[in-house]
Amino acid sequence: MHLSEQDWAAEKQRVEEVTGKIQTKIQVLEEQVSQVQSDVVEIRKHYWDDVTMDMSTTEDAVESIASIRQQAEVLSERERTHRQAFAALGKMRKLVQSPYFGRIDFRERDERGGDTIYLGIAGFLDEEKDDYLVYDWRAPISSLYYDFAPGEVTFSTPNGAVEGEMLLKRQFVIRDRKIHLMFDTGLTIGDELLKQVLSRSSDAQMKTIVATIQKEQNRIIRNDQARMLIVQGVAGSGKTSAALQRVAYLLYKHRDQLSSDQMVLFSPNPLFNHYVSTVLPELGEENMQQTTYQAYLEHRLGDRFEIEDSFTQLEYVLQEQDAGGAAAYQARLSGIRFKSSSAFQAIVQAYQLGLQQEGMLFSPIVFRDREIVSADKLVKRFYSYDSVIRIPNRLELMQGWLLEQLERFAELEREAAWVEDEIELLSSEDYHRAFERLRKMERGDGVTFDDYEQERVLLARMVIKEQLKPVRDAVKRLKFVDLTGLYVQLHVGLIAEEQAHWSAVHERTHEELANGRLPYEDATPLLYLMEAVCGFQTNGAVRHVIIDEAQDYSPFQLAYLKRLFPRCRMTALGDLGQAIYAHASAYSDMEPIASLYGPEQTEVIRLFRSYRSTREIVEFTRGIVPGGDAIEPFTRGGAKPRVIQASDRGSLHSLLAAEVERLRGEGYASVAIITKTASEGRLAQEALEPMLAAPLVLVTKHSPTFESGVLVIPSYLAKGVEFDAVLVYDGSHHQYGLENDRKLFYTACTRAMHELRIFSLGEPCQWITNQSPDTYEFVVGEESKIHSLGKGIVEAGEL
Repeated sequence: MHLSEQDWAAEKQRVEEVTGKIQTKIQVLEEQVSQVQSDVVEIRKHYWDDVTMDMSTTEDAVESIASIRQQAEVLSERERTHRQAFAALGKMRKLVQSPYFGRIDFRERDERGGDTIYLGIAGFLDEEKDDYLVYDWRAPISSLYYDFAPGEVTFSTPNGAVEGEMLLKRQFVIRDRKIHLMFDTGLTIGDELLKQVLSRSSDAQMKTIVATIQKEQNRIIRNDQARMLIVQGVAGSGKTSAALQRVAYLLYKHRDQLSSDQMVLFSPNPLFNHYVSTVLPELGEENMQQTTYQAYLEHRLGDRFEIEDSFTQLEYVLQEQDAGGAAAYQARLSGIRFKSSSAFQAIVQAYQLGLQQEGMLFSPIVFRDREIVSADKLVKRFYSYDSVIRIPNRLELMQGWLLEQLERFAELEREAAWVEDEIELLSSEDYHRAFERLRKMERGDGVTFDDYEQERVLLARMVIKEQLKPVRDAVKRLKFVDLTGLYVQLHVGLIAEEQAHWSAVHERTHEELANGRLPYEDATPLLYLMEAVCGFQTNGAVRHVIIDEAQDYSPFQLAYLKRLFPRCRMTALGDLGQAIYAHASAYSDMEPIASLYGPEQTEVIRLFRSYRSTREIVEFTRGIVPGGDAIEPFTRGGAKPRVIQASDRGSLHSLLAAEVERLRGEGYASVAIITKTASEGRLAQEALEPMLAAPLVLVTKHSPTFESGVLVIPSYLAKGVEFDAVLVYDGSHHQYGLENDRKLFYTACTRAMHELRIFSLGEPCQWITNQSPDTYEFVVGEESKIHSLGKGIVEAGEL
């Protein structure tokens, strides 16, 4: 709808008035922050000057403690006020540059007058008039902006549904306190604004999408009913962005009951954590806890094993697959799939129940190569308890008994020669420290240190206690349970049941564990067995868990997370088309994840529209995966993807280097050369780095941050992020010729926002050639020229 000059003048004047009032608020907050900060510094400086300390009598001591508590409360209140004022100041500083992005005029049913409502990333109240000049985008009425066109509308509030009529919907782009774009629209979000946002260069970190949230994304953000919300969204559908805005919405709506440290995001890798780390702060919220599943495994099992990560496992699968798939590879692939399944979880559960009657294994309690308690004695002690007592409770009883055995052993060791040797080795500092400690310990017992024998006894006890500390700690941590032996024993039992390839799987597992290494497929089952035996650890403080790239989690892992967070709600984000790992994905069908909480508590939202890539790129990439016809491209246009065939690796690198320089010359901020594996990435970096003027960064699983520029990155680490231009390093039949490669290839291609180039060392893969030739350009590169097949000639310089 065309806007008149009067409309423009009125809106410009309002922006000036609102930003002026926000600036005034900023000045007030700056003074408040400065004053409160001075108060805090002053209180800390003179903290003890204002505290009365007198411990001479009980009454004086009580009064002194009360004085300390009072002063601490004053300091705590001032610090809390400072944090609140500082947070409010941060929001106002963001708001003053772009106070709002939308306007709706709403008239409630049976009311004569209407309300004009402006929406921004935070609310702003004119305290003089008690009137909201800007509404927070998360306020109930703000949902009208995302869900409806002008006309009859309704929205939910804590007091019930409100019905009425939307008279106007207007969108703004305001930067530096100036209106750059403004229009009225009948759409949820006008394509003009969305195109402008999507046409920008990609950023090193994900940005907030509150100004361009689509109706289907708003359903995700404001869903407050489902215990388990599953979002199955195609690549580039904005599922992760919507989930992060969902976090901000939940923190806003439940601000009295929910805080950011009660929410956890499980990311696909540490790189992704950095990529999304600025979204919530941009919205004025503190970041939630962010971790990876691998980090949790390391936390729980890292002191026992060297744990393989999912990327190393995938590298093995891809490289051995390309090598032709030997028997050992097939056996491990079979093991990965079985150990990731719900069936194996059921086997572990049944095995643990059987251990109540027989089969428990223990490690002997050893000190200085001497066996204090044998493994056999531990087994006898364990099964001496009543069989109705649960295994974790029996181990708790054994723990107390073992600590008593260690105390008795310590008393018997006092005269041992090694104790005298250790006393002699004490330095003067150690001796003095021990002397002071012992004097405090023995005060009141009538012991004096003039007696050498008494002194020697006390020092001996101290030395033995220090030396036995690791053993006691191990007992307290139930390290006497032979976890490795129990897990291997489980495998032995399954050999008799003739599981496919199981003998080979068992041999490899046994060998790896014997060397202190834990394969990734064994990490969750072994951790589950450890907790089933020793007692499950749960986290009741976490109230909401978000799992990104949930299709890469096995049914076993998802069931474990449910047990770990018993009080939480979950949001699981995934894409069937990007299920790239060797185990059967949770999203290969919906049942494993949808059944975690049952159909009554589960809601599934599907997103089919892709916003990341141009229409031409989406029309190409949707032909790669089954069911891709359902993917809807956004209307933003661009160049067709180009497939460039090279005759040899030297030519491949020359063509790639030329393309990188062209793209950088055109101003693209991020160009990604995506390889299939990390080993291929290292090869590409070594070859291309001397050929490029721009720095070339190799991204690995250890890279802590994501930066713009020219990157070389393996396909599986690129998940969840996007780039202005993507160059697939080698999309040949040799490299992506198997069915298992289809989704990996799709993942690589769908990272592109504006341009996609696929280089092929020889014949392109079938995921390209099976598509309609109208969806891409195919050219062959020879030295300085590129010859198009059937489409004329394209000069090399045009690349």
